[in-house]
Amino acid sequence: MNPTMNQALPQALPPSMPQGAAPVRRTRPPKRKTRITIYLDDEVLDEFRSRAERTGTGYQTLINAALRLRLAAGEPLPAAA
Repeated sequence: MNPTMNQALPQALPPSMPQGAAPVRRTRPPKRKTRITIYLDDEVLDEFRSRAERTGTGYQTLINAALRLRLAAGEPLPAAA
Protein backbone atom coordinates (compact mmCIF):
# COMPACT_ATOMS: atom_id res chain seq x y z
CA MET A 1 0.00 0.00 0.00
CA ASN A 2 1.31 3.49 -0.86
CA PRO A 3 1.74 5.79 2.15
CA THR A 4 -0.26 9.00 2.12
CA MET A 5 1.44 12.37 2.36
CA ASN A 6 0.64 12.61 6.08
CA GLN A 7 2.16 9.22 6.77
CA ALA A 8 5.33 10.02 4.81
CA LEU A 9 5.90 13.44 6.40
CA PRO A 10 7.25 12.33 9.81
CA GLN A 11 9.77 10.09 8.08
CA ALA A 12 10.94 13.03 5.93
CA LEU A 13 11.77 15.23 8.94
CA PRO A 14 15.42 15.43 9.92
CA PRO A 15 16.24 13.47 13.08
CA SER A 16 17.09 16.67 14.99
CA MET A 17 13.56 18.05 14.50
CA PRO A 18 11.07 16.55 16.95
CA GLN A 19 7.77 15.38 15.52
CA GLY A 20 5.10 18.06 15.63
CA ALA A 21 7.65 20.89 15.90
CA ALA A 22 7.23 23.66 13.36
CA PRO A 23 10.36 24.78 11.52
CA VAL A 24 11.78 28.12 12.63
CA ARG A 25 10.67 30.87 10.25
CA ARG A 26 13.29 33.24 9.01
CA THR A 27 12.63 36.92 9.45
CA ARG A 28 12.53 39.04 6.32
CA PRO A 29 15.29 41.57 5.79
CA PRO A 30 14.25 45.19 6.19
CA LYS A 31 12.52 46.62 3.14
CA ARG A 32 14.95 48.74 1.16
CA LYS A 33 13.14 49.38 -2.10
CA THR A 34 9.73 50.63 -3.14
CA ARG A 35 7.89 49.79 -6.35
CA ILE A 36 6.87 52.92 -8.26
CA THR A 37 5.66 53.89 -11.71
CA ILE A 38 7.81 56.44 -13.51
CA TYR A 39 7.72 57.95 -16.98
CA LEU A 40 11.10 58.30 -18.70
CA ASP A 41 11.99 59.60 -22.13
CA ASP A 42 12.18 56.77 -24.67
CA GLU A 43 15.77 57.72 -25.53
CA VAL A 44 16.84 57.54 -21.87
CA LEU A 45 15.21 54.16 -21.35
CA ASP A 46 16.67 52.80 -24.62
CA GLU A 47 20.16 53.86 -23.53
CA PHE A 48 19.85 52.20 -20.11
CA ARG A 49 18.49 49.02 -21.69
CA SER A 50 21.36 49.01 -24.19
CA ARG A 51 23.93 49.46 -21.42
CA ALA A 52 22.22 46.74 -19.40
CA GLU A 53 22.57 44.30 -22.29
CA ARG A 54 26.26 45.12 -22.71
CA THR A 55 27.08 44.82 -19.00
CA GLY A 56 24.76 41.97 -18.05
CA THR A 57 23.10 44.07 -15.36
CA GLY A 58 19.43 44.96 -15.13
CA TYR A 59 18.47 48.33 -16.54
CA GLN A 60 16.57 49.27 -13.38
CA THR A 61 19.70 48.57 -11.36
CA LEU A 62 21.66 50.87 -13.68
CA ILE A 63 19.08 53.65 -13.38
CA ASN A 64 19.18 53.33 -9.58
CA ALA A 65 22.99 53.50 -9.60
CA ALA A 66 22.97 56.59 -11.84
CA LEU A 67 20.53 58.34 -9.52
CA ARG A 68 22.63 57.42 -6.48
CA LEU A 69 25.78 58.81 -8.13
CA ARG A 70 24.01 62.05 -8.99
CA LEU A 71 22.70 62.45 -5.45
CA ALA A 72 26.09 61.61 -3.94
CA ALA A 73 27.72 64.36 -6.03
CA GLY A 74 25.81 66.87 -3.93
CA GLU A 75 24.94 69.05 -6.88
CA PRO A 76 21.42 70.47 -7.03
CA LEU A 77 19.13 68.59 -9.40
CA PRO A 78 17.88 70.52 -12.43
CA ALA A 79 14.26 71.63 -12.49
CA ALA A 80 11.91 69.63 -14.69
CA ALA A 81 11.77 70.86 -18.26
